[in-house]
Amino acid sequence: MVATIENRNAVQSSRENALVLWFEEVGIADIPLVGGKNASLGEMIQQLNSKGVNVPTGFATTAYAFRYFIERAGLKEKLRQLFSDLDVEDMNNLRERGRQARSLILHTPFPAELEAAITQAYLKLCERYNGSSDSCDRLAPDQQEECKRYSVNTDVAVRSSATAEDLPDASFAGQQETYLNVYGVNAVLDACHKCFASLFTDRAISYRTIKGFSHFDVALSVGVQKMVRSDLATSGVMFSIDTETGFKNAALVTAAYGLGENVVQGAVNPDEYFVFKPTLKQGYKPILEKRLGSKEIKMVYDLGGSKLTKNIPVPEPDRKKYALSDDEILTLAKWACIIEDHYSEVRGVYTPMDIEWAKDGLTGELFIVQARPETVQSQKSGNVLRNYKLQGTGDVIVRGRAVGEMIGQGKARVILDVHKIDEFQAGEVLVTNKTDPDWEPIMKKASAIVTNQGGRTCHAAIIAREMGIPAIVGCGDATGVIKNGQDITVSCSEGEEGRVYSGLVPFEVVETELDNLPRTKTQILMNVGNPEEAFGLASVPCDGVGLARLEFIIANHIKAHPLALMHFDQLQDESVKREIATLTALYTHKPDFFVDKVAQGIGLIAAAFYPKPVVVRMSDFKSNEYANLLGGRQFEPHEENPMIGWRGASRYYDEKYRDAYGLECKALKRVRDEMGLTNVIPMIPFCRTPDEGRKVLAEMEKHGLKRGENGLQVYVMCEIPNNVILAEQFSEVFDGFSIGSNDLTQLTLGLDRDSALVAHIFDERNEGVKEMVRQVIARAKAKGRKVGICGQAPSDYPEFARFLVEQGIDSISLNPDSVLKTLLDIAKTEEAIGR
Repeated sequence: MVATIENRNAVQSSRENALVLWFEEVGIADIPLVGGKNASLGEMIQQLNSKGVNVPTGFATTAYAFRYFIERAGLKEKLRQLFSDLDVEDMNNLRERGRQARSLILHTPFPAELEAAITQAYLKLCERYNGSSDSCDRLAPDQQEECKRYSVNTDVAVRSSATAEDLPDASFAGQQETYLNVYGVNAVLDACHKCFASLFTDRAISYRTIKGFSHFDVALSVGVQKMVRSDLATSGVMFSIDTETGFKNAALVTAAYGLGENVVQGAVNPDEYFVFKPTLKQGYKPILEKRLGSKEIKMVYDLGGSKLTKNIPVPEPDRKKYALSDDEILTLAKWACIIEDHYSEVRGVYTPMDIEWAKDGLTGELFIVQARPETVQSQKSGNVLRNYKLQGTGDVIVRGRAVGEMIGQGKARVILDVHKIDEFQAGEVLVTNKTDPDWEPIMKKASAIVTNQGGRTCHAAIIAREMGIPAIVGCGDATGVIKNGQDITVSCSEGEEGRVYSGLVPFEVVETELDNLPRTKTQILMNVGNPEEAFGLASVPCDGVGLARLEFIIANHIKAHPLALMHFDQLQDESVKREIATLTALYTHKPDFFVDKVAQGIGLIAAAFYPKPVVVRMSDFKSNEYANLLGGRQFEPHEENPMIGWRGASRYYDEKYRDAYGLECKALKRVRDEMGLTNVIPMIPFCRTPDEGRKVLAEMEKHGLKRGENGLQVYVMCEIPNNVILAEQFSEVFDGFSIGSNDLTQLTLGLDRDSALVAHIFDERNEGVKEMVRQVIARAKAKGRKVGICGQAPSDYPEFARFLVEQGIDSISLNPDSVLKTLLDIAKTEEAIGR
């Protein structure tokens, strides 16, 4: 190590002129000395080891060593001349200049002083780990001799670390080379030499040019770090932020078998785990989601071979199980939080982190092997409002009711039979008669949806809004007019009438920065259906979620009827049984699959908006929709009018379904008690009488969900005239009301809201419907109960939203694309009425 000298200036001079520094001697302020990667390793060893974060030790050649090598050999001028006519846009020019630069460095020997410094440091590292050969006895006999050789010649990772690397606004990760399972003095010296040359890989040259860094202002340090034997276990990458949406409160952990290079390079599809950081810090176990990766190959030591490492297939049983235990996932996520918090404090600004980890197969220990600032989501701007506008015109070939305010376009795919949905290609426009939950797997791939039947509250409309794609419903003859493969533009940006144009009409998206938005006394909530969109929607300014539907989770992520899972061995349809067996391959006890998936879906939505309230409506499929789930026909009755049949609350306490409802309750309890997401408020749909409400609460209590305990509130949907008439009695059973304007309009006006024949009569602005709304708001507030609305009307009609505000409603839940526009309108209304 560098000798300790009392004079601080002498110490600093000694560090700046050192050829080698140990990780314990450097910190994050030393990026100019040892590059971003090595400075970060030193920072964590010094500052975070005491907090439980394990980091393997090692040493770094310094930037001074690199410059000493370049200048001593006279390479700087040669490189300057070589790059005098560099053109990174000309691939041949780039390749040739890069090849020549690397050749110059590789054919220039290290100075004797540098070679000696690296050799001495490596031998000291070997001494540190000498005697660790006892752990070799745990291996198979044919591997023990090789392992003991590593104990004398310690196996190390040799990684490049540029002085312009791992900056908050520019990550040079992957631009230079890394060598794994390097052992022996000569091999370490050779790997260091190759790392020096890799400062001039084609990709590094191009990246520096694009980012505006001079090739001669950047130096290269090399980190030599004790290997973690993840070739015998697992490794991966984790982020302290969601990489897709920039959501700050989730840590993403990925894992695959073997050495981590396959994950870093994208050569393997790893497992993915999301963990919620705020309640993790409170001591809960909030694993929000686990996604199984294929993990087809793993990188291991090439024992006895000619290479340092090699890839081998992963056995099928290992591919079909998660690479990490829950405890290991939580430990890594805690470390991600500790690392993020530390770097944010050091930099004085929020700093999400990109971290590499590895598990040692000999000791079972977890280690952090790299950590750098995340440089994509952390650099994005804040909230933006997007408005879609046509810039051209064309022949209008179909008209209907517009859903959403966007524009989509592509080739039309006309499908009339749900069994032919496999013909659909991502990005096409789905044109069909009508949809139900069976169509949802392709709806999320569509650029737009057009249907013959349905009104604004039909299935196609609801799902299109939740998925953020435009739809036009109730067109009448769309499947007859639109031709398969025809280029069309679907415009919902021109008011209530949606128009399908022939051809690809140009359009623009106008983005508006969201600054200084007003605060309203009326809570502005959001309707969220798809858990996969929750993190992205979290950036929309609102006060929480007024409606999260379990049906989306069940139809898209579970796909099987809950009773089919509970009575799997008694299923009569063998083809259905095989499908369910495939879906639930990871589960011996099939109902656990349902509980896990529901808990993960609710958890993702609740976490996205935490600690704001998230109202989760318990399942509200009709019997015909339940029957369409895998195995459902064996357990569901045939009803002439399922819209007003066995649905909602009446199922929950019925002996024929109460056990299935119990699975929903178990999932909800896990979200609240294990994940710590107590912002979840369950809501009971289609509750016809107060007595039904009491029976449902009794069922929930059987599964540990007792109203009033642990802050648990339970709301009820107000969607039946009896909910209004007996509002005072319902107030004694439930903590709040949420007006479902779709069903309340349907049952007040006596029409089928899915029928195109009477769709023109369906209107929440009808005076009779408004009177029902007016009464329930007044009665609920008189009883001190919260009352809001989660139906479609305020999203579609600004005047209806204004009416609700005038009545003193507590909250309005809107579709995501209507939140900002309606918020501004409500603020004006409140100002006008002095609320």
